[in-house]
Amino acid sequence: MPKTAINLYSVRDLEDATIDVLERVADAGYDGVQFAGEYSPLHGDPDEIAEVLDARELEAAPPHVGVETLEDDRDAVREAYAPLEVAGVVVPWLDPDQFESAAAVDAAADRIDTLAEDLAEDGWGLSYHNHDHEYADLGEETAFERFLEASDVGIELDVGWALAAGDDPAERLRDLEGRVRTVHLKDMNVDGMEPTFAELGEGDVDVQACVEAAADAGAEWFVYEHDDPDDPAASLEHGAAFLDEL
Repeated sequence: MPKTAINLYSVRDLEDATIDVLERVADAGYDGVQFAGEYSPLHGDPDEIAEVLDARELEAAPPHVGVETLEDDRDAVREAYAPLEVAGVVVPWLDPDQFESAAAVDAAADRIDTLAEDLAEDGWGLSYHNHDHEYADLGEETAFERFLEASDVGIELDVGWALAAGDDPAERLRDLEGRVRTVHLKDMNVDGMEPTFAELGEGDVDVQACVEAAADAGAEWFVYEHDDPDDPAASLEHGAAFLDEL
């Protein structure tokens, strides 16, 4: 069974220090944490963070780090994450204009693959996290399908955004067997004019089907994420309880 974690973007509106957030994560029962944004060793004391993770028996899932930071300030990323002994990293976003044409997608794939080759020299794997804009219609294929063909990079499939884009996330996970190390378990309501975020088990994502498909595809981490929770602290607790029952 894959390990469980929470992406700390979900609790970015908490006013806690990073160390206090890690205590919340441990108390909730997650196996680990996925650092993102301000809640990361890039914005804190890496050694102190590593000590808390060790003391609370939390692991660090491959963190989210912006593509520009990885390209332009890789030494700082290496230094920040060295005490945590992570084995990979995830690019959480590429702008929509990088998926608006076949040529743009090919350029984005080349950019990501070049970065992946550089990171591999340090023993780090690289994955890309989708939203829905990667599914732009290019005629005979979607931009995401073209990206998957053009690039060899790993994919951190966000099942909520995949469903919002009209994909079948469970089927997509099976198609990505061997390329999926982490999976974002996010629930969304997709029947309205615009998709909206939901707590796990309360939206339109077939979470159980996604969990089974992800396990079959070789995923190592189930990462809970909620982009806009009404109560981040309660959402953190709910995510842990839901994942514990899977």
